[in-house]
Amino acid sequence: DSHYIMPVGVEEAGAAEHKTVTERKLLKCPMDLLAGDAPGTDWCGSIPAGDRLPCAPSPISRGDCEKRGCCYSPGEVNSCFYGNTVTLDCTQEGHFSIAVSRKVASPPLLLDSVHLTFRNDSVCKPVMATQAFVLFRFPFTSCGTTKQITGDQAVYENELMATRDVKNGSSGSVTRDSIFRLRVSCSYSVSSNSLPVNVQVFTLPPPFPETQAGPLTLELQIAKDKNYGSYYGVGDYPVVKLLRDPIYVEVSILHRTDPHLELFLHQCWATPSTDPLSQPQWPILVKGCPYTGDNYQTQLIPVQKALELPFPSHHQRFSIFTFSFVDPAAVKQALRGP
Repeated sequence: DSHYIMPVGVEEAGAAEHKTVTERKLLKCPMDLLAGDAPGTDWCGSIPAGDRLPCAPSPISRGDCEKRGCCYSPGEVNSCFYGNTVTLDCTQEGHFSIAVSRKVASPPLLLDSVHLTFRNDSVCKPVMATQAFVLFRFPFTSCGTTKQITGDQAVYENELMATRDVKNGSSGSVTRDSIFRLRVSCSYSVSSNSLPVNVQVFTLPPPFPETQAGPLTLELQIAKDKNYGSYYGVGDYPVVKLLRDPIYVEVSILHRTDPHLELFLHQCWATPSTDPLSQPQWPILVKGCPYTGDNYQTQLIPVQKALELPFPSHHQRFSIFTFSFVDPAAVKQALRGP
């Protein structure tokens, strides 16, 4: 019925190794369900002419171009070009031809980090690279390609991946890049194929606003937009954000009417749990300034004298770009947690 279905069960083993199913659940999702951060379906229309990578020499008919899995724009010099996806061509001469768009994932890939998983020597490096695309072309017999004989079909397989840019701080590591890993295969009797890619990033809820008893009570809130017109409440969490999405934060002094009070934020940091002292940690503000070790630095937002803020000096605002904690000791895998 156009769905993926997976039954999942939990078994309890008794003393005599007699297993009893204690719980069973049926997981079901549509086959055409795209990830929340998957690129759009407009593979061709959003590519500027200067960024296009030719898929076949002109002249070529629309039918022959689209049969290769490519985009067609009549009347142009390069009328047949690669789309914003991964395009695989298995040539009759026994070669892989793989074109990867930087927009195949969201956030876009770091193209200079895309490589073949098993071999990365000179023969296996891209044969062409632009700002928007990278093209690999290599024989079935090289670059770590595996071969499997199934009946009268010879299936050749290889794998592409992209390295994520991980920023390391004194107490933590983060990344804002997509995970990209793609296996491609060619059957000897098949001349062409096209593989679309879906990428999914699982985001977890942020910690609740932190309050401390004492002479001053502070509140941290996340605004729904850059205008700070409304804020997320407890019932809105978890708030789903894609990597590099801006998060608009406000810290305020509560229950005070002294206009001479002014709030300064000295140290602000993020942790993968609601415990502010847990490790790892990633600095947001250091001595009141954006952390310079981050390539997507915190943006300080001036608090204007607006009608909705009778005491603007009681508030501080800044924005950060969404990131994912990673564990550098475990092959830079993403950590679980808020």
